[in-house]
Amino acid sequence: MNPKELSIQDFTYQLPSERIAKYPLTERDASKLLIYVNGKIKEDTYHNIAGHIPENSFLIFNDTKVIEVRLLFQKATGGVIEIFCLSPDDRYPDISTALAQHEKVYWQCLIGGASKWKPGQVLQKKIGPVILNAHYVSKHSSHFVIEMSWFPAHLSFAEVLHHAGAIPLPPYIKREAEPSDADRYQTIYAHTDGSVAAPTAGLHFTPYIFEQLEKKNIQKDFVTLHVGAGTFKPVKSDTMAGHDMHSEYIDVNIAFMKRLLKNLHNKVIAVGTTSLRTIESLYRLGVKVKADPSIPPEDLYLTQWESYNGGGNNISAEESLLSLIKWMSLRKIERLITKTRLIIAPGYQMKIADALITNFHQPQSTLLLLVAALIGDGWKNVYQYALENDFRFLSYGDGCLLWGVL
Repeated sequence: MNPKELSIQDFTYQLPSERIAKYPLTERDASKLLIYVNGKIKEDTYHNIAGHIPENSFLIFNDTKVIEVRLLFQKATGGVIEIFCLSPDDRYPDISTALAQHEKVYWQCLIGGASKWKPGQVLQKKIGPVILNAHYVSKHSSHFVIEMSWFPAHLSFAEVLHHAGAIPLPPYIKREAEPSDADRYQTIYAHTDGSVAAPTAGLHFTPYIFEQLEKKNIQKDFVTLHVGAGTFKPVKSDTMAGHDMHSEYIDVNIAFMKRLLKNLHNKVIAVGTTSLRTIESLYRLGVKVKADPSIPPEDLYLTQWESYNGGGNNISAEESLLSLIKWMSLRKIERLITKTRLIIAPGYQMKIADALITNFHQPQSTLLLLVAALIGDGWKNVYQYALENDFRFLSYGDGCLLWGVL
């Protein structure tokens, strides 16, 4: 089936609100782990996950770091305006460049209380030595463009957000962020600023788990996909053809691609839907450069449906990665930074990922479609088992290790 024809109603289940985890467990790796292999289900805890992964496997983690993108400004009249920084304005090539700006930056934002904020009006927020000004620039169908300026001007925008902003919890966690969330809503290996939501599958990993993986010669490496607010965007159209898939920045260095190439004969396991989306996007990007080796860097990105338009499925993962590595080497590009709108849904053929470690996702979400693309209708049994056996759902909940057909 072409994913465009999928009805989102076929990817729903009843999720009681009390099953949504509002807080993480005290110990990261104490969360329950559901293991799905060839239609069979068993359970354990993350503490023992190394025992369920074959020796010499290759685990891929997303090292993105959640930034403090939630800003509250109080007007002179007492009213509060909330600014949620979605992504940099189009005048910047990527998130890292925009976060490194000094003195001022333009950002695409959501505004809470926008009707109380008139165009041209400047809001100000002072936190210790930092003064942050927000200037309403323009309104668009899905966002506002806001100019942020600050003093001291030598600070980067990332540093300003760290002083002035708050970690944004997902909308389904019905509470305010607390100081502990600054630590627990980050993976222990978070490194590269840029996400508005955590790659939550990685929240369960601890130094102990990494030690156990190393003992089994299970390799690990890192990619970067900056998670956007679009990850929470519900599918409102009857079929997927009417859904506008969100784009996200990926940032992957050539050394990782070479390691991935060497490990294709081993089991490749994506830790999180974002890691899986990244490595499958690399395959599709490699297909594009193989078809057109002269493609300029600014044209190398993925749109929503191009992977389903009939080309590339006969190209092996090895051929694709070799093409991409050669293309980068000829241009002396060490890091590939681009956008992907790749939608992974039933009908999509996995080219690199053998398995996925992930949390339990919302009904009628593109993340649930990704799970179904990997394990087919087995997702229904997985989620029914989790509901019947007291698993905790969504970002701070439990998770699963899902194997494609072995």
